[in-house]
This record gives sequence, C-alpha cells and structure tokens, in this order.
Amino acid sequence: MPRSRSKSPPRFTRDAERLIALSLGLNASGSGAEDRFWEAETSALVAKLLTNGIDGPIDSALDHLYQSNLGAYDTLIELIEAESESLVVMQGDAAWQALLIAVPIVAWSKYSIPSGPIGREDIDALSAQLQGHVLAADAKLVVVPYLQSIDQLPRQFSELRKLAARLGDCAVTGELPRIDFSRLPETAHLLADTRFVLACAAVPRGKPMFRWQEDASGHAGRAHSLEQWIAQARPTLAKLLPGCVFECLLPDAYYVNCRESDRRVRPFGVRAAVSFLEGALMTKAADIRAVVAGFGDDRIDEYRIAFTLPGDNDVAHGVVWPLYGREDENARPGPHDEVLAQLAECGIVDVRKLAGTFSPEFCEDCGAPLFANPEGEIVHAELPEEAESHTAHFH
Repeated sequence: MPRSRSKSPPRFTRDAERLIALSLGLNASGSGAEDRFWEAETSALVAKLLTNGIDGPIDSALDHLYQSNLGAYDTLIELIEAESESLVVMQGDAAWQALLIAVPIVAWSKYSIPSGPIGREDIDALSAQLQGHVLAADAKLVVVPYLQSIDQLPRQFSELRKLAARLGDCAVTGELPRIDFSRLPETAHLLADTRFVLACAAVPRGKPMFRWQEDASGHAGRAHSLEQWIAQARPTLAKLLPGCVFECLLPDAYYVNCRESDRRVRPFGVRAAVSFLEGALMTKAADIRAVVAGFGDDRIDEYRIAFTLPGDNDVAHGVVWPLYGREDENARPGPHDEVLAQLAECGIVDVRKLAGTFSPEFCEDCGAPLFANPEGEIVHAELPEEAESHTAHFH
C-alpha cells in the first residue's frame, strides 16, 4: 500500500535553523549598526560550515527561505557567496584579502567550442593584462592554466571556498597552483556556451582590489578597464577559441560574473541555433519558423524556442532562454520582448507565440528539454534525417 506524504514541516539541523533566524533578523534590520551584527554572526557561521565542508545546513536554509521569504534568501545567498569566493590569507603577521575572479568568454561556433589547458605564454599574457588593466596596483595574482566550461566549475559552496583558499595561498606566495585537471568532467558540446579562466587576486587587507576602486570613478572606471581588457586580451583569447565568435566580459568576482555570463549567453544561443539550422537544413532564416512558449511550475521560469520549417509541426531544433533573478515576464519591455527582438535580429520573421505556461518536461532517455510545436504539443526536437548535422573541431 503506498504511503501518503507527510505534511509535517521539514526538520532542520541546529545550524540550518540558526542560519534561517539570522537571515530573517538581517532582512528585518532597521539600522546599519544592527546590520553589522547580523552580518558578522551569519558570516562567522557560514565560514565555519564551509571550512569544514558542510553544505547541508546551508542548502536547507536557502531552500526554505526561497519558498518563504525572498528578501531573507537574498541576504543569505549574498553572504554565502561572499564567504565562498573571498577569504583572508595570512602570511606571517600580514593579512591579505583574497578574491576568486572569473574571466568569462561567451562564445558560439559551428565547431566544438574548445576547453582545456592553457600554455605558459598565454597565461603570462593574460596575467599581464589583468594586472595592467583590471587589478589594483598592490594586487598579487595567480591564474589557473585551464579554460573551463560551466560543467567543470565547483558545484558546492564548500568546494569553491576550498579552491579560493588554495589559490589565495598561491597568489600571496607566488607558487604555481597544483590542480588535477584530469578529474574534471567532460564538457557538454553546445552551439553557444561560456568558457571561464579562473584567477585569484590578493591585496593587503583594506586596500583596493580593482583598478576602478583606486580613482573612485565608479562605472566610468569599469568601462575604461573593460575597453582596455578587450583591446589587449582579445588576441590571446582568440588563440584559445579558434573558429569561435566570442564576447569578452569584464573580469570580476566569481559569482557576479557567473550570473552575468548566464544572461549574456542567451542571445548567442539563439544566433547559433539559427546559423546552425541555415546550414543543416540548407535554408535561410526567413524560411524558418519559431515557436515561443513559456515554461515553469508556478510561474514562467524560462522560454523554450522551437524551430520548425513552414507548414511542418516537427521541431527540428530548440533553444532554452532561462529567466534569472528578478526578471519579470510580465514587464514591458521584458524577457519575452528580448526573445522576440533577438529572433527578429537573426532574420526570423515567422514567429508563433503560445499563450499560457507549460510544464517543463524533459526526455526520459537523454534528459533533453522538450519543446512546444506550433499546435502546443510537447515534443522532442529532432533534425530531419536528410539534414546535415555534425559538430567538428576547428583545426
């Protein structure tokens, strides 16, 4: 006889309960002085859990707050990310503030997007450009000699903290990082994806970390750093990504750049899909039809874009456009308008917009997302048998 699901509230560990209470206190705080108390208490507990490799209470607290109090969730996740990507490294009596930095490159190609080891010459060039245009004058730096995909980055907060601590020590001492890259998972082959170069910078505690902090010019300083970074680092990055169209993002703290790259890769995915279908189906963008449908459980969490030939209900290919953070599908202009604008920019003129919200289903065999065809039926995307489809490596 099947057992009924318990309706009792979830049971939390003492640390999870403490994290929830501290986050609620910080979210309800009415002054800066009170903020600092809650932040110190929360950060100390998070740091202890991460240092000991204990992610369970953190994940439980986040899951609970995401469902019950988004404001408290935002305050907690911000502190967790800060403790994961940044820490103090001691060298004798000197305290150094270390920060894990992500250097994202958003790319698309009809070839396989490369990942793998980066040679010494290219690492030296990237290090020089980071020191010269992004980091503050007092910063020490170490760069990981590997071009990584999102699948190869640490998945747990404690794993990231461990990596940040190891690289922070290397940045301060000048040693080369010893990382076993052979244990990294395989990279998924996508038409559009992000590649990351990871680095760690360390400065004397209390000193500026980035160049734009030194002249207090705010966003203008960031803009100048980005311009210089693109101009000077792009030739080196182009060597790492042969046969790819790519966009450079400003090197910055790990988590903020992971989120920014997630947003920036979405239009690349649409462009890559249209270009791919033009070649595979031997057709033009104007002769491809797009079907845009919202998918989610309680609200729209993503748009899935299905591509078909005119008069054909079979979905040849599909692209997922996820929504992040506080993106509101009801805003105008909003994410839906971005999708339509990107399709138009790619030359797609026949666009069918389906009403309602569909349940996000996936193929039970391969795990691929399913898409809505022009009739609103949820189907698997499959190229016609006669289509030319292969992913080649650029030589």
